[in-house]
Amino acid sequence: MQHTTSRYWFGLPLSLAGGYVGLFMFMAGDGFELAFLSKYIVSIGFTQADASFVITIYGLAAALSAWASGVIAEAISPLKTMKIGLALWLIFHVLFLWLGLKQANFGLMVLCYALRGIAYPLFCYGFLLMIVQNVKQENVSAASGWFWAAYSLGIGVIGSGLPGLLIPVIGEFNMLCISLLFVAASGAIAFSALRGITHHSALQDASLSTRLKELPKAATLLIHNRAIAWAFVIRVINQLAVFGFSVIMPFQFMKIGFTLAAWLQVWAIFFASTIVFNIFWGIVAEKLGLLRVVRWFGCVGCGVACLLFYYVPLYLGPEYWAAAMCSIVLGFFMSAFVPMTALFPRLAPEHQGAAISIYNLAAGMSNFVAPAIATLALPLLEVKGVVFIYSGCYFAGALITLLIGLKPQPRSQAQAFSAASGGSSGSH
Repeated sequence: MQHTTSRYWFGLPLSLAGGYVGLFMFMAGDGFELAFLSKYIVSIGFTQADASFVITIYGLAAALSAWASGVIAEAISPLKTMKIGLALWLIFHVLFLWLGLKQANFGLMVLCYALRGIAYPLFCYGFLLMIVQNVKQENVSAASGWFWAAYSLGIGVIGSGLPGLLIPVIGEFNMLCISLLFVAASGAIAFSALRGITHHSALQDASLSTRLKELPKAATLLIHNRAIAWAFVIRVINQLAVFGFSVIMPFQFMKIGFTLAAWLQVWAIFFASTIVFNIFWGIVAEKLGLLRVVRWFGCVGCGVACLLFYYVPLYLGPEYWAAAMCSIVLGFFMSAFVPMTALFPRLAPEHQGAAISIYNLAAGMSNFVAPAIATLALPLLEVKGVVFIYSGCYFAGALITLLIGLKPQPRSQAQAFSAASGGSSGSH
């Protein structure tokens, strides 16, 4: 039986609050290098192609780890998975710094950075499964909204902003050393706060061999569960604009008359807005229903927002605040996909870890599909055509939600109390 936390603050489960702080610290430390690592690798004597190769192999390792993380956490417990992730990160980050970068050894650089790439999904998505297992089912959407807010605040705000302040003073290598302090602190905070949280899974009383049989579910569940397969498609569609616009819109905005700096600020506003809206939609979806929010606000909303993001700057020219408002609108609707985190485990309640693994795999596929669409369509259709393809995918996603059979969503505590008292109540 699933354990439930007893107290919430705007959807944040207070018994897991230390885990959210740890997640924020971890992703900040993990994200410090994103803006400068490739440039630093070139500065120590390697080519741009070498730097790109290092980061590509890292991304592949991280994607595979993200795919497997849910079922691993289901089999051995989220807390153990997080500890393994933290240990791997610290060990291979040290080796990456002193055997790879410091010695300018390309082979060890690739190997150690790739092995470090395995680590962060184990920590992050291990905690995500802990959330799914330990909060009330009707609160998973709000709790996952806080998860993505902490994740974005760490990697997108602190992870990007702090290096810009410190690197001119301490240099790139020392900035990478500071990452160690943040990640080590994240583990101290998270594990101290979560030590009383127990593992609640359908497999908790199963034998080791039975638990190991769960690992292939990360692949087979996608084939045998039709609802999960359709949800997978929607999750891929989810971030098409995120990964696609970062490829095509810099050229479009500068063609209109924006400077590169202005474009980067507009795009940063988009990411900053999602921090607040992730929490908002996580809470609202508890009242309106998971699929309803994803269908009308996520899919239809993003379909419209993509067109606005293209046409408003096109007609108004380099008007910074108009473009910034469009980025906020896009962030508002993009965040309405947050309930997908709660939807996947609800579609496979006996295999929650595998469901989270497939959710993670879909996110990785979106990172691949979005630029692939741009690469194939740009020569024929130009930027306008690519935007229409992305928009069309979102509208198609709204129709696909109709194919997902979801049992009536759990009633809130207030509705349940009303029903118990003889009052009327309805399901989401």
